[in-house]
Amino acid sequence: MTKLYAGLAAAAIAAVLGWTAYAILAARQTDVFAQCRGGTVGGGEIGGPFTLVNEEGATVTDSQVFTKPSLVYFGYTFCPDVCPLDNARNAEAVDLLKERGIDVTPVFISIDPERDTPEVMRDFTDNLHPAMIGLTGSMEQVKAASQAYRTYFKKQDTGDDYYLVDHSTFTYLVLPGVGFVDFFRRETTPAEMADRVACFAKAQ
Repeated sequence: MTKLYAGLAAAAIAAVLGWTAYAILAARQTDVFAQCRGGTVGGGEIGGPFTLVNEEGATVTDSQVFTKPSLVYFGYTFCPDVCPLDNARNAEAVDLLKERGIDVTPVFISIDPERDTPEVMRDFTDNLHPAMIGLTGSMEQVKAASQAYRTYFKKQDTGDDYYLVDHSTFTYLVLPGVGFVDFFRRETTPAEMADRVACFAKAQ
């Protein structure tokens, strides 16, 4: 009897593993971007609708911003080193992609709307790349966009205007009509980013 139960248990485990393998294989076969993906983010969807304010002070939606493949980064202009370096890396990747005939928009969304007015965002993005779009808005609008992309930020309240903001540092690849498809870590080089974005652009 014990052997029978053991055999049934083994068969059940094999069936589950077999179904899991089948499900993974089926997902890969139906995912046109499977060969392009560099990582996975577990638990829930990433991305979604938002309403923010652009560098001209106009209210815009995600569909108005993401008219081309876009590299999206959440940060702030007063950031001492991380944000300028990450956005510069994104801008370099955009230039590498342009050399391949692939038009990609770098997008910078502020998580510090208290200081990052449309004018401040315009000065910051113009210094990094002529095609970079800077977005800000009310704190409610910024929080909604951040939550949609499951980013983290927290103000270090020092009681003055020189506070810093802790935040996550992923860059997100968003395709028009598709939405979020992948993310890039800080250690990803411009060339690596360009290769992966090109893969997605060609597979679309």
